[in-house]
Amino acid sequence: MSTEFLSRFRETSQSIMATRRPWLQLLDLSAISLPSSLSDATTRITQNVSHFFFNYTLVLLIILFLSLIYHPFSMIVFLIVFVGWYFLYFSRDEPLVLFNYIVDDRVVVGGLGIITIVALVLTHVWLNVVASLAIGVVLVCLHAALRGTEDLVMDDQESPYGPMLSEHPAGPYTQV
Repeated sequence: MSTEFLSRFRETSQSIMATRRPWLQLLDLSAISLPSSLSDATTRITQNVSHFFFNYTLVLLIILFLSLIYHPFSMIVFLIVFVGWYFLYFSRDEPLVLFNYIVDDRVVVGGLGIITIVALVLTHVWLNVVASLAIGVVLVCLHAALRGTEDLVMDDQESPYGPMLSEHPAGPYTQV
């Protein structure tokens, strides 16, 4: 039984490293350019965060983890909470179903994020948590604003403009 668990863990870990969006696509230097306006920058941020949500979430967690290097107890608490991240978000291929409702990935990430922050604040490293999250958010927003979106192929459902682009628009929107 333990060898089956270890092989499944290894396979899942490898699929996590492959991620749902390739890291090379995220780190493509040829896609970096200055936005032409503030509106272009906010559009890029919206599209890139939507497209690379999984990758950006992992980057924020790594920055948070690295901020705990000099706090071993907090690091242990983080690793325990990260087990929840692993099973509830990173290793899932299917949507999470809770009380017969499909839970959106952003709700899962939000809930796990709140649990992570509360657990770490209770270990008295709130300043590290705030600083690392601020640094992480700034880095993610900076990357998302500088990375062009011309080469991204997005499904209508994951696009922030999905309802306007779908065949059966929701609300007062018409198909473009």
